[in-house]
Amino acid sequence: MFSLPDSWVWDFWTVEDGDRYHLFFLYASRALHDPEARHYRASVGHAVSSDLVSWERVADALVRSDAPAFDDLATWTGSIIRHPDGTWFMFYTGATMTPAGNVQSIGAATSSDLMTWHKLPGPLVRADARWYETLADGMWHDEAFRDPWVLADPDGNGWHLLITARANHGAADDRGVIGHAWSPDLLRWELRPPLSEPGQGFGQQEVVQPLTMGGQDFLIFNCLGGDLSAQRRIGTTGGVWAAQAAGPLGPYDFAGAQLLTDSSQYVGKVVKLLGTDDDHVFLAFNNEGPDGFVGGIGDPRPIRAEAGRLVIG
Repeated sequence: MFSLPDSWVWDFWTVEDGDRYHLFFLYASRALHDPEARHYRASVGHAVSSDLVSWERVADALVRSDAPAFDDLATWTGSIIRHPDGTWFMFYTGATMTPAGNVQSIGAATSSDLMTWHKLPGPLVRADARWYETLADGMWHDEAFRDPWVLADPDGNGWHLLITARANHGAADDRGVIGHAWSPDLLRWELRPPLSEPGQGFGQQEVVQPLTMGGQDFLIFNCLGGDLSAQRRIGTTGGVWAAQAAGPLGPYDFAGAQLLTDSSQYVGKVVKLLGTDDDHVFLAFNNEGPDGFVGGIGDPRPIRAEAGRLVIG
């Protein structure tokens, strides 16, 4: 398990480089006392491991910018990819507080070694009311446009970002969609319409991860009970979900999505073990316990694909 004695640890993402795994994670000081306050004080920490169990913490990756900036409130969840020229790109969520509320957008930082990061001018991508809900709609508690997952185009045509977003139409509790942007070079980004439609049972689909395992495609995503539609919410606390997919860019079967965990765990990630062809493990942070929020990232558990479903353990 990875945890910090003086800070809450929650959302995370990983990347492999040689014989080491790099873990990037959100954390905030327990001196805040209220764990719900952590979201507005989040920084991005960094740790390394050879086995996903024993971790060495190293220098932090990112902190919020000085105001005014798109990330002057907090730096939130992201993902990492390596450009063919060797440069690492971290795409992350920037949050800022406006008079109307919390607005989220997507920024990036680069590194030559995964250890020292330099922010690019941003934001690179932000919600556009042509396709996506904004605070002006007054339908949600924030402008949900975050958690970028970056991937190379399957046909070699640039790169894509998958983004937690909300459509600009539909029932207020059922507008969750997978936002989409495309880039020819990881620097210039073109926002595009969402890759999914609202009305599939989710107010938002957080922290997505496209996954190919055992010759099958899935989209891992996360949604707790309070953010499910009223109908989907019946009988579940939510947690980590998996939807069958036709490919990394969809279509996704959200209506038939499989619940992988309950709300005791959140932000599930599937990591391929170094040195293997198709062996994977499942990681998630400890979310809810008897006394409320827990924090800390649990140890890896085996995961496999069977007949269109994921099986943990």
